[in-house]
Amino acid sequence: MKSSQLKQLQRLYHQRIPGDRITTPDFSQRLAAISTEVNQPVCAYINRRGQVIRVGVGTPRQTQIPPMELPRYGAERLSGIRCIATHLKAEPPNEAALTAMALQRLDALVVLNITGAGFTRRGGGATGYVKEAYLAHLTPQESRTLIPSPAAVKVEESQFGFAHNKQIQSPSWNISPPLDLDDLADQDLVDLVENLEAEFQREFIAQEVDADHDRVLIVGVMTSEITPLQFQDNLVELGRLVDTAGGDVLQTIQQKRSRVHPQTVVGEGKVQEIALTAQTLGVNLVVFDRDLSPSQVRNLEVQIGIRVVDRTEVILDIFAQRAQSRAGKLQVELAQLEYMQPRLAGRGRTMSRLGGGIGTRGPGETKLETERRAIGQRISRLQKEVTQLQAHRSRLRQRRQHREIPSVALVGYTNAGKSTLLNALTNAEVYTADQLFATLDPTTRRLVIPYGETNEHQEILITDTVGFIHELPASLMDAFRATLEEVTEADALLHLVDLSHPAWLRHIRSVREILAQMPITPGPALVIFNKIDQADSETLALAREEFPLAVFISASQRLGLETLRHRLAQLIEYAVDSR
Repeated sequence: MKSSQLKQLQRLYHQRIPGDRITTPDFSQRLAAISTEVNQPVCAYINRRGQVIRVGVGTPRQTQIPPMELPRYGAERLSGIRCIATHLKAEPPNEAALTAMALQRLDALVVLNITGAGFTRRGGGATGYVKEAYLAHLTPQESRTLIPSPAAVKVEESQFGFAHNKQIQSPSWNISPPLDLDDLADQDLVDLVENLEAEFQREFIAQEVDADHDRVLIVGVMTSEITPLQFQDNLVELGRLVDTAGGDVLQTIQQKRSRVHPQTVVGEGKVQEIALTAQTLGVNLVVFDRDLSPSQVRNLEVQIGIRVVDRTEVILDIFAQRAQSRAGKLQVELAQLEYMQPRLAGRGRTMSRLGGGIGTRGPGETKLETERRAIGQRISRLQKEVTQLQAHRSRLRQRRQHREIPSVALVGYTNAGKSTLLNALTNAEVYTADQLFATLDPTTRRLVIPYGETNEHQEILITDTVGFIHELPASLMDAFRATLEEVTEADALLHLVDLSHPAWLRHIRSVREILAQMPITPGPALVIFNKIDQADSETLALAREEFPLAVFISASQRLGLETLRHRLAQLIEYAVDSR
């Protein structure tokens, strides 16, 4: 652009619009003149005091303000900014412009259709004739009509039940008929905004948002690395994780890509769709189905305007809720701090710390550096305590081994029914629920089983361990090494599988992969298929064919437990003899 054109754009910041008017004929003509001269659309953003706060060359979609940079942003009110935009064609506002208005929750959007054959100033040069103007604004959900939009998302019903077959509506808007500049200038901005915000406030209150539950939007990205079936299983599992963490899943958005976007994971258009859907549904948390880098989280939060977390953070939150013992709380805190440390973001020189004396003047140590140092020190202390915990548990295991009491560890995918089986076998009272990671701390109980050909009774120790999950976060593997050592130090393993789950074969592979990563090779394992009362006959037949040596039980219905005790005795005898 020419320097003279840039100066004309800069002079727009000196313009002032009356507080109760949307725009004035003079300002609109001046904006149209600049747009005609540069032969591009121009957008001016004005606050409620009538001050021009932002000028951009491009369409409303190209010049929109990120939600995090708006003076205020929320489902119950408008942003306090209106946009006056020029358009080079004589047509109503297009959907891209209206979507940008909805994303920013603008007070109003004015589109000025201009033509290059305008009035001529003295000395030449077109002033930009405004042929017609359109006034658009958002309308509350109660009175809106269905408007087809690319942002409308088809929701697929899942077995978890957090989604249903329905079409999500995009935010509704009202578009005026073509207006001349005088009619547009007569519009009362204050009256329009007050009425709209009153309606939005009533709608917001009517939603009865539970402050204790996050309203969650799940985002899944399918790449060539996984099959469509695995992708759907992952989304269902993530929905259950969110439910276990105390969130309400309102919607799931999916995208298929050859590879994830390095900055925002999904494409630019999909980010806009996520932001629009989140605003429409009143979502306050977006959860992605994969790990996000710190920069990806920051980029997404700036563009979407609400908090963004990944799968690992959801699992950490569940662990923080479930940990009961001091050991469990220590390990969870360690994992959370290790996850948080690289994700700290500074806030500039305002968070600097000034000191006194030589070498401490100037910016000094920033708040970010202070927080990182404090977290690093806390991590070191926790690691020492976890190491002490590891040594304590090692002494307990040595004491049990000295008494020559065989030990068995219950392992399996989360929600496979390990705690229910422990209760059924030993009459323990371990907490059970149809949730992922319902129990976290390991529990050890005594169990008497028949032994040898004479069926004499033998006492063994059986330990319920933390449930496994595919792609278990590395920080959790490290933090829970003391717990997982119960697996490596056990004489044998009982690998429990939920046969009623559609992905039971994948669960078996996931558990075996995690066991293969253990520093010490675990003992022999017996595969036990649980919940056979909930599995269909075809699945049962396939499992018997693939795993002929497995035991089939229903821990909740106490089916097959006697067979399990005898097979467990044989497993212990084999494990002890092969030490």
